Amino acid sequence: NEADLEETFSRSSDPGEQHVNKVSTVVTLRHRPSGVSVTVQDSRSQATNRRIARQRLITAIERERAKDRAAKRALREKERRRKSPRPAKLKKRILESKRKRGELKKQRHKIEP
Repeated sequence: NEADLEETFSRSSDPGEQHVNKVSTVVTLRHRPSGVSVTVQDSRSQATNRRIARQRLITAIERERAKDRAAKRALREKERRRKSPRPAKLKKRILESKRKRGELKKQRHKIEP
């Protein structure tokens, strides 16, 4: 949405032509809701830099949203794995190891005459 964008212009710091030094060709575009910001000084033309900045901002916002979706998906998957019951074979193996451990500890007691 155009109202969500904040656009600022400044002079380029690149070495080069007189045009770049005299005209505000650097475009900084910020998306207020997400806080994503891009700065472009690829071209000598402010109009070209504005177009490139918008394309890069869209890409950056999409990347940010994809990262958020992946994090939510990972959290759901982690919760699902946490809640899933242990397989019967694993339960059996754990119980067996506990039984063996108990027997080992019983052997530590003094033998009564």
